[in-house]
Amino acid sequence: MSASPYPKRLTAALDGLYMITATIFFVYLFNYFISGEGGPTVLAVTMVPVCYVLFILQALRTNDLYPSLGPMTNIAIGAVQIGLALAVLYYIRSEFFAIRTDRAGFWNTTDMIMGGIMSLLILEYTRKRYFVILVLNVVLVLYAVYGNHVGGMFHHPGMSWERIVTASSLEMTTGVYSRLPQLALTLIGSFILVLSVLRAFGGVESILLGAGLISAKSPYALPQAAVIGSLGVATVSGSGAANAAATGSATIPAMIQSGLPRATAAAIEAASSLGGQLMPPIMGISAFLMADFLGESYFDVVARGYAPAVIYFVALIVSVYLLSVHYRADTEVTLPGGTFTVGDAINIGVFAMVVFGLIGLMAVTHMAAMIAALTVFVMVAPVMFSIDAYRRFRVEGRPSIRQLLTPIGRMIDAFSSMTADLTLLLAALSIMTGVFVITGIPTKVGVLMLEAAGINLIAMAVIAFLFGALVGTGLPPAPTYILTALVIAPPMIKAGVDPWVVHFYAFFLAVWGELTPPTSVVAAVTAKIADASFMRTLGRALMLCVSLFTLMAGVFIRPELVIKPGVDQLAALGLILVPTLGIVFALQARFATDRMKNLTARGVLMVVSLFALLYPDDAIAAIACVPVVLIIAAWVLYQRPRQIRAAKAPG
Repeated sequence: MSASPYPKRLTAALDGLYMITATIFFVYLFNYFISGEGGPTVLAVTMVPVCYVLFILQALRTNDLYPSLGPMTNIAIGAVQIGLALAVLYYIRSEFFAIRTDRAGFWNTTDMIMGGIMSLLILEYTRKRYFVILVLNVVLVLYAVYGNHVGGMFHHPGMSWERIVTASSLEMTTGVYSRLPQLALTLIGSFILVLSVLRAFGGVESILLGAGLISAKSPYALPQAAVIGSLGVATVSGSGAANAAATGSATIPAMIQSGLPRATAAAIEAASSLGGQLMPPIMGISAFLMADFLGESYFDVVARGYAPAVIYFVALIVSVYLLSVHYRADTEVTLPGGTFTVGDAINIGVFAMVVFGLIGLMAVTHMAAMIAALTVFVMVAPVMFSIDAYRRFRVEGRPSIRQLLTPIGRMIDAFSSMTADLTLLLAALSIMTGVFVITGIPTKVGVLMLEAAGINLIAMAVIAFLFGALVGTGLPPAPTYILTALVIAPPMIKAGVDPWVVHFYAFFLAVWGELTPPTSVVAAVTAKIADASFMRTLGRALMLCVSLFTLMAGVFIRPELVIKPGVDQLAALGLILVPTLGIVFALQARFATDRMKNLTARGVLMVVSLFALLYPDDAIAAIACVPVVLIIAAWVLYQRPRQIRAAKAPG
């Protein structure tokens, strides 16, 4: 946080007002998690404006509201926006039942004004945080109103501005109070609660320190420690960019110091952090959205998500090892961060309890995902608070109440800021998807897909890939998934593709979209930390993430990977993993010192691996996997020792 431009007392007042609001937000949501009082729609009507208040207060604290204006001007504008949000909260909440029943479809002028104000505030949020989403929303709204001026298939009679306002707010089945922000405040919010307590009490730092122990074991272990540390954080994070920022500041400088090129070190951290979207039990936002789209429980997504996550991280670990063999000299470099203590070991134990607790409660007891997350939080929070308090008493003697409560303040801050930001994002996406659906765009694009591809699944998958890549170029994973799923799911399912396959394909596209130029936030974060070229970092990260492409193809060739957990899923995992590793070796390994022999060996391995990946018959694909395994084994037994000796040779 930069130095505050406000007087000291005003800064303290802003901090205090933010923490009071965040505490109210935390308590209200925690009570809802326990009681479900009022239902999710009343919750959204109440909390979406509060989320906007939190956003404004946080922007004021960090001087990020309107930086080009003076501090007092910011305070005045922020106060007006907070007043508008609270006015909307009071009116919509007090008139809720009349708006939903007595005046449904016949809303009065005040209803329309209040609904319109909330929609405009959400759009102002997107202007500050996600400008591309604002542009897309504006374009879609203009298309909805003036569609009568558009020719061809996309012509429609046009809609009134009143219809746009009601669809984006008062109808509540679409717009800023609809199921997407409700999902952020309920299911996703409960998992953020677990993540917040781990972060507040040093769980992330302990994971990195634990990974640092691995980095000291071998000259080739440091990059793997970065991957494993990011994997651990990703398991309870679900955000690529946040994970990169949290872990990259420690892992990237250490990898550069060990001898890896700057862009390569940044790419390793980017690819590792991207796995936060794939790694259960707390996957990316898109996984929660997938459960909602399919009408399935979140655990059904998690149970199917482990196989793709295993493929991704095993392929990444192998890729990083090959890079470390190629670049790394035998230097004594470990991850920074201090000494690994008993407290860190306990934190990692609690982290393991969170992971296995979430899985166990959802899988064994069939507990609802939100209740499982709440149960784990109730179990973990007192334990971590007690451990932290015991440590403070031992180190500091008699700590003050304020010192004891500091981690709880961090937990409330982290929970409120993450949940509020996500709620506002999904509220903005709800405006977009509402207009997207009522204008019939998904149906029209679906018809075009069916006409262009006929019943050829490969052609449909390619068209869907191009659409997802185009959308992902400018949007974060969540909106990329929503738009891709809305467009490609109906025609593909109509053509006979299993819904799980379609939605996981859209999910992989959304994850890959986080690496598409020119808006890859995760690559930008790691490149900045490494002081490396953004495009070079992005290119090397894409090569490290080649398993995302094999997953996109594999989910169609071996749909058992995601259709149903079980033995068939394990068989599909093997038939995709082995060719993926073959492709990784073909891209990254050196099989001979002679250039032509090396290229020939890599070319043969690439062809055989692609055949094993893409051939639909399982038995023949399994036979094709045999030479892939043999070639990899030959590298491990013969070429690897030579490269290690060459790296250790003087000069």
